Amino acid sequence: MVRNDNTGSAEQQAGQSSIADIEWAQISLGKVVVATTEKAWLYQPRSEIDRFAQPMEGVGSFATTGKLLDTAIAAAKHAIKSNIRPPALTSTRWIWRLASAYHQTSPVPNLLRDAAQGFAANGRFALEAWALEKAEEETGHDLLALKDIQSLGYDSKAVVKNLVPPATRALMDYFARSTQDEDPIDCVGYTYTMERLSLGIGEDYIQKVEALIPSDINATRCLRVHSSLGADAGHVDENVSMIAGLSPYERARIARACYETALMCFSPPSGDYISEEELLQILEPLRLNQ
Repeated sequence: MVRNDNTGSAEQQAGQSSIADIEWAQISLGKVVVATTEKAWLYQPRSEIDRFAQPMEGVGSFATTGKLLDTAIAAAKHAIKSNIRPPALTSTRWIWRLASAYHQTSPVPNLLRDAAQGFAANGRFALEAWALEKAEEETGHDLLALKDIQSLGYDSKAVVKNLVPPATRALMDYFARSTQDEDPIDCVGYTYTMERLSLGIGEDYIQKVEALIPSDINATRCLRVHSSLGADAGHVDENVSMIAGLSPYERARIARACYETALMCFSPPSGDYISEEELLQILEPLRLNQ
């Protein structure tokens, strides 16, 4: 739960925390996330001289940086006030989600290599190494999504050509802009958010998906890799450790990027969700062995 707590001064909020064990970041206008080793909360600065209206100072730590980033993500979910719920998952809609997974993974290695070049140009070699390692880790994940679609009896390349979910396009546009920016630091926040959110996918959800398809078909390869059962759990901790060692400016930028990325992930579509009938019309001609 995200707590909005503006009672008392910033110093009272932070208790006895010193610069050494507290982090903060403005994630949007008038909205600041504050994190100590014990807790994290949303704070609205009351004046320009408010401690948390100033740029963050001090070093990061695994405890405070992790809380800072996770609370930025939670704040985005809290900010989305919508009663719209996605349609019930069906085997047809699972193909839609696999197409989304393909588009979210296919360009990632090359975009991360772009980011690595940007970091190297600025002499930020630890971030260059991080981006190159991530590029290697993500290579081939798009092939898993294609295999899953093919297993369900569809021409996978034709499916991903015809199905490009708008929400996925928005996410990838944001990621591409961040990696190709003069300062690619926002791509770290995007990457952290996507891996952190994947930890919410557990065995129960995977079984729910598998119950929709014949038992002899494996169409959850990509899902398993991007879940709490895959490598993302370890990646999240590795990311926090790396980010904690960055400058205050970089950590604050990353927290803001986490918030912006999560807003896109939690927001419902601007229009209606694609209907089951529309999906069937698109997919039916793409079946194999017709």
